[in-house]
Amino acid sequence: MTDSTFHTLEAAIADTHFPEVDLMLRRGRHVGRDDGTAYDYLVDAQALLEDFYRRFGCELVQRSDGYFYLLPSGDRLGRRQLSAGEMLVGQTLALLYLDPATLQHGGLVGREVLLQRLSGLLGVDVLVRTLSPRKRKYDERIAAETVRTQVGEALRRLADLGFVDIVDDARLRLRPALMRFAEPVRGLSDPNTALERLVASGEALMGEGTSADDGANDEELPP
Repeated sequence: MTDSTFHTLEAAIADTHFPEVDLMLRRGRHVGRDDGTAYDYLVDAQALLEDFYRRFGCELVQRSDGYFYLLPSGDRLGRRQLSAGEMLVGQTLALLYLDPATLQHGGLVGREVLLQRLSGLLGVDVLVRTLSPRKRKYDERIAAETVRTQVGEALRRLADLGFVDIVDDARLRLRPALMRFAEPVRGLSDPNTALERLVASGEALMGEGTSADDGANDEELPP
């Protein structure tokens, strides 16, 4: 605490950053180094805010990859989850984030690269059924467009939650928070291959016991 700008919770809450950062966290957003002063504020006020959020049944988590998020330990702020399709897109983005080629391009990847990776891992039929679980049938002639539309919707949700930045219609910037999707395979000798197997098998899992829902609604990750 001696290194913190804030010596009391009241001082931390009175800071101009608090309202925006608090809303971001409660909405399920991951606040990372790319968020600039919002991230710096959380680093500075972390010890005080940890106790503050525990009162709401949440843990303020900081990951060494460089991001914060709220993890509910109760139901006071709700416990929402991503859909199976959003989890699938997130896991595939995590694979791309771990790819050395992505680092060489400054964390930027093309949407077409994402779509190709998804199709290659699952095949178009499984991919369409995962992204659109309510559809009993689908027209093969429009399958590609269906996938593109559903992936676009998943990307918008993941951007809202701080996993990616949508640069333009063709490119995405991948953020460190995507490593949450790699939690189930961390510590393994070959995490990339293990994560590929998870994606290909449809096992949409995240760390801390979080999993995808059954696709019946558009819920978010735990806030």
